[in-house]
Amino acid sequence: MAEIQVYFDGLCQPINPGGIACYAFLIKSEGRVLRKDRGLAAEPFSKGATNNVAEYTALIRALEWLVSNGKEREPVRVRGDSRLVISQMRGEFKVKAKAIVPLFQKAALLTKKFADISFGWIPREENREADKLSEEAYNNAFLDNPRLLDRIKK
Repeated sequence: MAEIQVYFDGLCQPINPGGIACYAFLIKSEGRVLRKDRGLAAEPFSKGATNNVAEYTALIRALEWLVSNGKEREPVRVRGDSRLVISQMRGEFKVKAKAIVPLFQKAALLTKKFADISFGWIPREENREADKLSEEAYNNAFLDNPRLLDRIKK
């Protein structure tokens, strides 16, 4: 059975918290991209727009895609450059932030559906594809809603 690699990333710009939070993920198997996705993780310029919300949203969306496509029995290796998310998912860090608790709980419930899943931290340089997708999501936010530029200029 082929191993599945999940790479995820999130960002919140131009300020964190309270900017434009975007998520992205990439799912690969045997060097082939099975799925990639990106988008807004929260309402722009809201209290819920943070980089950690974006990171968890990316992870959740990737896990949901795997479940909806019947990949629970395949070995899954999740990789991300968020020390917080990876450490929390491994049980090494407690989840304290109120905004993160429900996201963590959702991700943890999803992981229980997998027979073999692991989480590993990677440096940003090794997460370039997911990082690039989150940047694309940020840029697309302005294309989809040009009024966001007015909010940044203020």
